[in-house]
Amino acid sequence: MSTVRTFDSIVVIFNPNSTGDAPRLAEELQAALADLVPYTVDISLRPTAHAGHAVELAREAANGGNNVLIVSVSGDGGYNEVVNGVMQAGNPNAVCAVKAAGNANDHRRTTRTQPLEAAIAGGKVRRIDLLKMTTGGSENAATEYAHSYIGFGLTPVMAIDLEKGSKGAYKEMFSVMRTFSKFKPFEIRLENGKRRKFDSLVLANIAQMAKYATLSEADAAAADGKFEVVIFPHRSKLRVLLTALRATIQGLGDQPSVSSYRFTTLKPIPYQIDGEVKSVDAHTPVTVTCAPAALATLG
Repeated sequence: MSTVRTFDSIVVIFNPNSTGDAPRLAEELQAALADLVPYTVDISLRPTAHAGHAVELAREAANGGNNVLIVSVSGDGGYNEVVNGVMQAGNPNAVCAVKAAGNANDHRRTTRTQPLEAAIAGGKVRRIDLLKMTTGGSENAATEYAHSYIGFGLTPVMAIDLEKGSKGAYKEMFSVMRTFSKFKPFEIRLENGKRRKFDSLVLANIAQMAKYATLSEADAAAADGKFEVVIFPHRSKLRVLLTALRATIQGLGDQPSVSSYRFTTLKPIPYQIDGEVKSVDAHTPVTVTCAPAALATLG
């Protein structure tokens, strides 16, 4: 279900040092909207000054009024910060959107319905689910949101190595193969108390990630109150590689859909949330739930 909205203000958040040409794209978006939007609206550019600044800027913008649109000119990681800032503000009427300007644009690619400028001018807003990740016990629990996926195991480890290496297709391929050859599985304790060893665990709100891999046959970011659980149990490296190739060539097919997934870490493990790599300490309870229709968006 969608509604038609008009906006009192449009805040465009971008990284001025982006490798994806975000400053130029932000300025072009501002100019295009000034001509396209059929009503008077304040359109401002907000460059970030440091890591995590987009969270603060988005939270401030969302607190500024009910009829505000916050656009992230970025990749998946930058948009993750904007989404978390809006969720921290607690304003259900704030609307988010993303204009792709990064190395990884899985969310925009898989959820796109029309050009962003036309969507903003038309004001057709829809709501999508988010993934809500809570780590720690009840007294010290930390919460963050993902618009697309949360991955443990092979996904974040390869992302870390790619960040350390040089850009370029051949160098990226070499980094991936080098990391894959050294990769070791991780073990967690599931909600039922059993220990399980995985090569990869991805909780996904979109059907595709990493530009080419098709994780499931589910509709992208569907507002159905569930997310997909994509598991690679620990197997030989050859079988893991073959599964990864299948995801790239033909997709992994239907995957289990759940509204929550819980486990406890046994050792510190990295995770990747919408392209950003972080880590969870050992012996930490982790709960990922679906936040149904939590985010208002367009485009």
